Amino acid sequence: MTMRRTRTWCLAAGIAALVGLVAVSAFGDEIQDRMISRLPKIIELKAAGIIGETNQGFLAFVGGQQKEKALVDAENQDRLAAYQRIARAKGTTAQLVGQRRALQIADMAKPGEWLQNKSGKWYRK
Repeated sequence: MTMRRTRTWCLAAGIAALVGLVAVSAFGDEIQDRMISRLPKIIELKAAGIIGETNQGFLAFVGGQQKEKALVDAENQDRLAAYQRIARAKGTTAQLVGQRRALQIADMAKPGEWLQNKSGKWYRK
């Protein structure tokens, strides 16, 4: 398996794990499908250094260029919906779910990808 294919599979597995808790309903399946369909473009934007992962579990632009803004906004909306559903199921807050997801994403991030530390400062892994 090529490195890119392995990376794509790992990210898809991570998203599937996140959304898996939500996927019990048709709404959850739709979220998962949309997130998976956006994944190749998100990987591309991360590799180009255009977007990074915040410490709250969302995507954000790290430079002046806001290429594919509609795609990034749609991804963040679906992430928020997933975090809210997981929070309701677990009896916690969407904010906490997002923060925990951000830690998982940071662990899986590839060298050179932009991440936000706990205090909000951007860095490259």
